[in-house]
Amino acid sequence: MPDDIPAQIGMTPEPAPEFGEREAGLLAAARAAFVEKGFDGASMQDLARSAGMSAGNFYRYFPSKAAIVEAMVARDLAAVEDEFRLIAASPRPIATLRTLLRKRMEERCGGEETLWAEITAAAARKPEVAAILARMEDGIVRRLARVMGLAVGGLSEDEALHRFGTPARLVYVIMHGAMSSHLLRDSQDTALAEHLLRTIERIMLEACSGEVEG
Repeated sequence: MPDDIPAQIGMTPEPAPEFGEREAGLLAAARAAFVEKGFDGASMQDLARSAGMSAGNFYRYFPSKAAIVEAMVARDLAAVEDEFRLIAASPRPIATLRTLLRKRMEERCGGEETLWAEITAAAARKPEVAAILARMEDGIVRRLARVMGLAVGGLSEDEALHRFGTPARLVYVIMHGAMSSHLLRDSQDTALAEHLLRTIERIMLEACSGEVEG
């Protein structure tokens, strides 16, 4: 790992402090049930059974599948925020982002890609799920734009989004497609992943107009 990339990369992000251990356990059980039965196939009763509680008690924590998706998104964004703090602390934010993306690609497992593909498909039918995913996408795009803002000299979040919003959205589309693609998941050759990471890095560097080297 390059010397200028924070050593904390590779550590497991701390859970979001506002998310209690009980809720975290229920959410993990719900994820497992979704992976096993599918987002549409798993009923609320299945989710409660996976969590080891009655449906009535489970509903007290998560009254709907949309509420579970919202909690999943909140927890995932908390992990993303931890990663972006590492990026902000790095003298080479774009290179650090590339390192973190590589780590995420290497760690993909357990059917999560299929689950998120099913949730995305469900968003076409369920406006409440679509709204949750839209907020998640907007949050990630803002953070990607912020990386480019840091690379050119510490622009504010709003300034970075105004200047780099379009390339940030392009990078998000590429990342989203890569993380859900069976071509990348099933490939034993790392060349495809490395080419994808170089493409993302090139888009971001070109957006920064050659003002930084990465």
